[in-house]
Amino acid sequence: MTISFDDFLKVDIRIGTVVAAEHFPEARKPAIKLRIDFGPDIGVKKSSAQIVAHYTPEALVGRQVAAVVNFPPRQIGPFMSEVLTLGFEDEAGRVVLIGVDHPVPNGARMM
Repeated sequence: MTISFDDFLKVDIRIGTVVAAEHFPEARKPAIKLRIDFGPDIGVKKSSAQIVAHYTPEALVGRQVAAVVNFPPRQIGPFMSEVLTLGFEDEAGRVVLIGVDHPVPNGARMM
């Protein structure tokens, strides 16, 4: 399916820094609850991510991650996920997060 550039611009993908992370035992599939700082305009948002195969909560704090910030919030068990943290599946179907190789300001929009 082909989309227009205007359609692409509707998806607001931003970078943020993980400021807190913890295991999410109530989730149906193993997951980690994240609090991600997207800077002063967006603030700190919550996300549930199925990333336990490659990441521990401790290793995620301080890491910059990409997320879609303009999807509606989604209830995941007792947790309200406010943004969609982005990644790719590896050969085994485990999620590898999208990040940056140099620090950028929190809230920077993907161009």
